[in-house]
Amino acid sequence: MNPSGRDVAVEGMLARAARLLDAFDETHRRLSLAVLVERSGLPRSTVHRTASQLLALGWLDRRDGYYHVGDRLFEIASLAPTRVELRDLLLPFMQDLHEATRLTVQLGILDGTDVLLTEKITGHHDIKILSRVGSRLPAYASSLGRAILAYSSAEVVEQVLEGPLEARTRYTITSPEKLRRELVAIPDRGWAVDREEGNIGISCVGAPVIDPRRGVVAALSVTGPTARIKPDLLGPLLRITSASASRALAGRSPTVRPG
Repeated sequence: MNPSGRDVAVEGMLARAARLLDAFDETHRRLSLAVLVERSGLPRSTVHRTASQLLALGWLDRRDGYYHVGDRLFEIASLAPTRVELRDLLLPFMQDLHEATRLTVQLGILDGTDVLLTEKITGHHDIKILSRVGSRLPAYASSLGRAILAYSSAEVVEQVLEGPLEARTRYTITSPEKLRRELVAIPDRGWAVDREEGNIGISCVGAPVIDPRRGVVAALSVTGPTARIKPDLLGPLLRITSASASRALAGRSPTVRPG
């Protein structure tokens, strides 16, 4: 096989591996071979062969006849600059928020039209329906996403508002015009609000983390049962905490870049 042929073969193998890994998500953590075939859209023989290669690399693991993401991928992901630098810098501020509110505190960055959840503190009362670290949330329907979008460029905002803007609950704002009005109001008060738009009974308040040299790089949020989420009380606390985190980021983040 000539060099170009080898390159094509490697690219094909990587594409197949990516399709297998993409088959896993928040609600599909353990997959049988049959389900892996169905969700990847690849032939059964190809899935079996590719999965065997990923098992050998430690990217997949198999227990009791089910495949799941391997520990080796977790080790590699933990080295990502977003995880190491941003998380380590902002974790003390997240801990302060958790101590003050006793609610779930989350850190997210914008990745395309989604928010990538990069850290979370839940304490003793975890809300099982909330997303886990590494999960994605639609930016338009989360306080984390709106807090970031309110300080992002018009191009980034339009990419999100062009949709699709699907309703996750009956309260989800899916109108681009209404979302624009929400985003315009955020800088004046300093925080964003999600009122049961992702999960019924759960609300959250978020505020941006801004590097004056690079713009908005992340957002912090406090999440909990709607009855315990008081934006008029939590919003100012988040605004102060995120401003302190932004000042710390400005002094120590030569390599941290926006998501």
